[in-house]
Amino acid sequence: MDQRVKPAPHEIRVARTNNPKTRERDLAGELGISEAELVAAHCGDGALRLEPDANALLAGLEAVGEVMALTRNDSAVHEKIGVYDKVVTGAHNAMALGKDIDLRIFPKAWAFGFAVEKRDGDAIRRSLQFFDAAGEAVHKVHLRPASNLYAYQKLVAQLESPNQDSALEVLPYPAAEPQTPDTLVDLSQLRERWSKLSDIHQFFGMLRALNLGRRQAVRLVGQDYAWTLDNDAVGSMLRHAADQSLPIMCFVGNHGCIQIHSGPIANIKPMGPWINILDETFHLHLRLDHIRETWAVRKPTKDGHVTSIEAYGADGEMIIQFFGQREEGSREREDWRFLVENLPRIPAVATL
Repeated sequence: MDQRVKPAPHEIRVARTNNPKTRERDLAGELGISEAELVAAHCGDGALRLEPDANALLAGLEAVGEVMALTRNDSAVHEKIGVYDKVVTGAHNAMALGKDIDLRIFPKAWAFGFAVEKRDGDAIRRSLQFFDAAGEAVHKVHLRPASNLYAYQKLVAQLESPNQDSALEVLPYPAAEPQTPDTLVDLSQLRERWSKLSDIHQFFGMLRALNLGRRQAVRLVGQDYAWTLDNDAVGSMLRHAADQSLPIMCFVGNHGCIQIHSGPIANIKPMGPWINILDETFHLHLRLDHIRETWAVRKPTKDGHVTSIEAYGADGEMIIQFFGQREEGSREREDWRFLVENLPRIPAVATL
């Protein structure tokens, strides 16, 4: 956020009225506020504050039926149509493991919630929107014509907050914990730990134990485990996967949620700096011009190594990640591995 004096809620509502076509995220940026502050300004006028209880939300959403789940970061928007089912709740981690809506949620990052209604001609568009303490969206649920409106209204009543203030106080993200400087990293220990991975989920524990950032570890481990790709590799991979009906896994996340698509893709549409997947139950919108580094990453597992494509932005954070679709306990698809290993490589890595 910039240092301008922030507009009062009534000024935010006026700006919204005067800019009806502008997306909320973009308008918030123009006003120097977070998206959560923009939504909160409409409490009592199309928005209702909710308790940001991710577990209660997951438990109640299955009854709502078909909806659209949306998770995004600054550079990628991931949308899935389906039902929230196979829910696993937890204080630190929660999940929805359904066929279409597949989520990993970190409830402690959820700070604000809203039920939002917007008139669109004769129709009313309804959504549940959740934000972190900085006011950045972590997850949204949009109702569809087939949604159970009664179940939705019951869930909203259950989550309704006693605080309906239209002003909201957001907090800056805390400074990142300092990482081990490159010059002090024990590369032999990094490579030994990496080589002994037996499950990709052990990767995060390895990073914590060595006090390394994800991109830092990828950059330092050596080209037998990670190598840089041309930044056009993501678009090339998506087009090839669509042409060959090769099922992939696509991960987009932020501080509070990771959303996953598993399956084939078909309808790819470039538009300016965006590449878009516009399939029946899966939409992806990715800013290719935000990608500063693209890596192919190989991790050992008990089922043989698995290969991912990871795209990073100018801040060193991962924008999006891809795998070949596979079930736990099965080997990686040979056609996916062949595709990744034959994407154009570049010999050196630019410093972010």
